[in-house]
Amino acid sequence: MPSATFAKPHTGTVTLWSGTLIPTAREAPSDAESPSHILLSRAGYIRKLGAGIYDYLPLGWRVLRKVSQIVREEMDAAGATELLLPALIPTELYAGTRRDVDYGDLLFKLTDRKGGTYALGPTHEEPITELVKGSVTSYKQLPINLYQIQTKYRDEARPRSGLLRGREFIMKDAYSFHTAVDGPGGLGETYDKMHQAYSNVFKRCGLDFTPVEAEAGPIGGSASHEFMVNAESGEDTILKCPATGYAANVEKCEIGPRNAPSKGYFAGDPSGALDEVHTPGCPGIEDVAKFTKVKPQNMLKSVLFHVKSTPEQLEKFGEEYILAVVRGDHDVNEGKVRDAAGVGGIELADPAKAAAVGFAIGFISPRAARNADGSAKKGVLLLVDRDVALSYDDAANKPRFWMTGGNKKDYHVKHFNWQRDLGTDPLNATPHKPDTHPAAGLRSTDNFIIVADVRNALAGDPSPRAAGTALVTGRGIEVGHIFKLGTKYSDAMGFKILNAQQQSQSVIMGCYGIGVSRAMAASVEQNHDADGIIWPVGIAPYHVIIQTLKPEHIPTAKDLAARLGAAGIDVLIDDRDERPGVKFKDADLLGIPVRLVLGDKALAENAVEFKARNSKDKPVNIPTEQIVDHVVTALT
Repeated sequence: MPSATFAKPHTGTVTLWSGTLIPTAREAPSDAESPSHILLSRAGYIRKLGAGIYDYLPLGWRVLRKVSQIVREEMDAAGATELLLPALIPTELYAGTRRDVDYGDLLFKLTDRKGGTYALGPTHEEPITELVKGSVTSYKQLPINLYQIQTKYRDEARPRSGLLRGREFIMKDAYSFHTAVDGPGGLGETYDKMHQAYSNVFKRCGLDFTPVEAEAGPIGGSASHEFMVNAESGEDTILKCPATGYAANVEKCEIGPRNAPSKGYFAGDPSGALDEVHTPGCPGIEDVAKFTKVKPQNMLKSVLFHVKSTPEQLEKFGEEYILAVVRGDHDVNEGKVRDAAGVGGIELADPAKAAAVGFAIGFISPRAARNADGSAKKGVLLLVDRDVALSYDDAANKPRFWMTGGNKKDYHVKHFNWQRDLGTDPLNATPHKPDTHPAAGLRSTDNFIIVADVRNALAGDPSPRAAGTALVTGRGIEVGHIFKLGTKYSDAMGFKILNAQQQSQSVIMGCYGIGVSRAMAASVEQNHDADGIIWPVGIAPYHVIIQTLKPEHIPTAKDLAARLGAAGIDVLIDDRDERPGVKFKDADLLGIPVRLVLGDKALAENAVEFKARNSKDKPVNIPTEQIVDHVVTALT
């Protein structure tokens, strides 16, 4: 049976199929592609009302209630308190945080009859901060952790995969408030409690999951972990260290130390004279590779970012643009670029604005960060990934060949060389060893260039936690995410409090979310076979389905259901006047953990036919007087 165990909370529910709504179907909706979308629709758990909008039918609602109850019990046990906030948020609450700008078109907006503007809440950082700001007057009232379970809204451009990527969804979101990061009552203590509570929730839901280090995304904050349900159909890539258990998503995963180049970074002679190549209509790496027959791993991919920094940060760093360079077959990691540069936020540069300051998007080379006289271009930081800051190929024992943009539309150049084309020693010092330098990277003395890890990790890269071990990949579905927000929202909304030293300070916050409806779908993605769903016991809509093969067996079924219910077991009685084959197929489709069949042959032997949904074993007859104990044992 599934790993989540059955526990008797109260008298179990007994429901007649004929008294509820379970519209099973042989065919899935035409737009259903993911296993959960197909099976939840076919089994009558959900029904599409509009793009990314679903009805939760009785079976689906029972699953959601069970997930929600597990969440409530674990949140309460971890010291959180439940409340309920409005789904409709006045947009003036976003004035300080500007998250309406960050969310952009994902935010549902509406205007009332008086001209007031509102948003349908995607999350509730601003309303909860406003509530606590107006309610907490003393540091003695902190820490506090408040949560709700509510419908959230995001205007997805392409809703897909049923409940996994919808426009409305059910979510538990919690927010904690503190006067300190460390120590008793600090953010770190509550964060650790939430991490454990989340692990408890997903274990009780019967899910195979992995906590991974993650980027905070539009929520913001510092430390962050995602809880991923391991599933081959998952839309997220997880990278893991098989030796230590370290796991992170692509946006966050570190890459372990690599061997320092023998000649130092950027050092080495050119592979040839610069050769300009006309590449009409080829701004992308794949297009250029196909046109020139140069492999992507021998090309430089240069991505231009605009810095979204505060005036103080701009004054400190002086960068308005960051030109990040990685290998052509690698992807730039925006979070790593931001962190390596030490700025508050970045965004892809607007092509028109970039062109106005001399950047030809799609055809940029690292040389674009230099002026015509070779001096560093003011307001531009060149950020180079360690894998491309090389002019010599140690493995091949020869100069390294690079192709890059030509800094003008429809042109690229072959035989780019760092020393020749950027200066004798771009870093102003050699040699450099990445395994002995701070993680922020190697910075030139004129702050023109940084060499750092700025690409997405890949399977086969060195583990950052175990020397000699390579990272491996898996697929996952995010069902939970916890953040150390710090003072991001309290600062933006002017939430300060007098601490024990009677000094005014910003309140420190944490944020913790669980996708309740997403967890239901993720469970199906992980637990199904060709015949249908296989629910873990902890969140199954019913623990047992009793199927009668003749109408005269219904009274016996009701008596048996009453005995099971008294033992805390939820029972669905399939009392339909249908052929046995139809009933058996529907039972497999619904995925209820235990199937009991009442047939003439078994009843004549004073027995009931028993079949576990997750077992390939043939059904067995269990004596009637033993069936309740047998079911309880099977569910435990």
